[in-house]
Order: sequence, then structure tokens, then C-alpha cells
Amino acid sequence: MKAAVFNAGELRLRAGRLESSSEDLHHGDHVLNPDIVTMLKATALREAAVLIPVVDHGDHAGLILTRRTASMRQHSGQIALPGGAIDPEDGSPETAARREAMEEIGLAPELVETIGRLPPYLTTTGFRITPVLSLVQPAYTLAINRQEVDAAFEVPFDFLMNPGNHIRESRIWQGKERFYYAIPWQEHYIWGVTAGILRVMYERLGVD
Repeated sequence: MKAAVFNAGELRLRAGRLESSSEDLHHGDHVLNPDIVTMLKATALREAAVLIPVVDHGDHAGLILTRRTASMRQHSGQIALPGGAIDPEDGSPETAARREAMEEIGLAPELVETIGRLPPYLTTTGFRITPVLSLVQPAYTLAINRQEVDAAFEVPFDFLMNPGNHIRESRIWQGKERFYYAIPWQEHYIWGVTAGILRVMYERLGVD
């Protein structure tokens, strides 16, 4: 496997090949934990969406990630993608993802162009998350909601799409060993749902 070099044009081309309407749990860390996936598929999950905000810098790209505040009830202090539950008035995962990004980090919706969806990601905290792949204009500014987010930062997209930076790890969860991916970058430790979604994106975009 090798690293890919992405710019906005290449990402748009690959995103156009995604079959976003089907539930595909045969990628990422889902395939590492089939018993957990079976359990989650039989569970009533709440619909949620996250934005995958890829910043178009011309010859290269970056991905905006956040660090959640330590006071958050779930995933406190973790590295995350902007997002949350889909409200009835949202109407679509795309609208929910853009709304959440605006509420969390002040990312203006008019600077965000949706180019595709990834398969839903099921979580043990009770959510069925639709990742919305989007391009962000580089002239964006942020206004961070300090009640939810401690920091927002860009990570080079090439780094995240390099499988050499994906570390497979495990922890004991409910008495069983659970496998997951981690992607350390500088002082940040990206793992859990965020790393799982990024791994699915690497596999579905056909980087090899």
C-alpha cells in the first residue's frame, strides 16, 4: 500500500465513484469487530452526521478536525469531526453536518461544498453516523464554541490517507478485545470513531 497525493480535483473525482446510499460495514474497524457490528445492527440507533471538511489549498489539501472539551458527556477530550445528531428540521445528513460545523466551529455553510457520502458508521454510544465528504474554500475563518470544542486545526490530508500512519490497536470492552485504528499526528492522538471513519474513507476512495 502507498500514500496518495490529493488535491481537490482528485478528491472530487474519487468521491464521484462512491455509492453512498448503501450501508456497507465491510470496511474500517467494523470488519475487525464483527460481533459488535452484529449487535449494533440489531439495536435502535439515533441518526447523526459528521462533516468531513477537506480544505482545498490548490495543489494539496487539509482536513479540519476538532478537540472536544473535557466537559462533554461523550467522547470528552477526543479528536473529532464536526457533527452531531440529525434534527427533524434538518431534512438531510448534509444539512445537519453543515449546521453542526457552523455551531461548533463557526464554519460558514456557504464555504462548504458537499461532494459525497461515506457509508454509515455505527457506534457503541448509540448512533448511526453518516459522514458527509465536503470541500471547504481556503479563505475560511472559525469561531469556536468553547462549550463544545477546545481547539480546531488542520491535518494534511495526505498524512491521513497514508496507511503507514494507521496503527491497529485494541482495548478490552465489555469483557472482549475490541480492535480499532489510531492515527497519531504531532501532539494529537486520533482514534475511535474519527479514526474509524478516516480509515473507511481511505479504503473507499481507492487510494491504492
